[in-house]
Amino acid sequence: MAQVNLNSYRQKAYRDKKRLTAFLKKITKKADKSLYPLVRAAEKHAWKKIDCTQCGNCCKTMTPTWKKAEVKKLAAHLGMTYQAFFDKWLYVEESTGDICNRTTPCQFFDGKKGLCTVYEFRPHDCAKFPHLHRKDFYDQTELFASNLHRCPATYEAMKHLYELAIPAAVTAKKN
Repeated sequence: MAQVNLNSYRQKAYRDKKRLTAFLKKITKKADKSLYPLVRAAEKHAWKKIDCTQCGNCCKTMTPTWKKAEVKKLAAHLGMTYQAFFDKWLYVEESTGDICNRTTPCQFFDGKKGLCTVYEFRPHDCAKFPHLHRKDFYDQTELFASNLHRCPATYEAMKHLYELAIPAAVTAKKN
């Protein structure tokens, strides 16, 4: 797969943001579970177009949330105590109580190679990003809308979902 052109995706996302955000708000109100197969199809479509290892924008511009067990596991792997690891790289977000990285890009992102240096030990939040597969999809649509310009896979999935859902909605109204 070719290198992801982030500038091109960012431009497309900003161009389509209003339309896709309105669409996501609309489907959230209905929370129609019959859309789940379309969500899965949109996710598959996105992964055919985007290779995260050719992008890494999430690692460059966002911070994952960490669970204490994940911190302990990675700290042990690095030969550190939980507290030393935490003090060096993490903080607790006041408003949410989430454990987050102190800085972006992520301290474990190798910018030259474009890869995570602790891939096997990365937090669940990283491993599952951009969370397209979640069962609580409708609870995440605001997050998807805010990530359209950050994550090419999110943009591709939401754009494709829009393209799939609009014809499905028109067909449903006719019946």
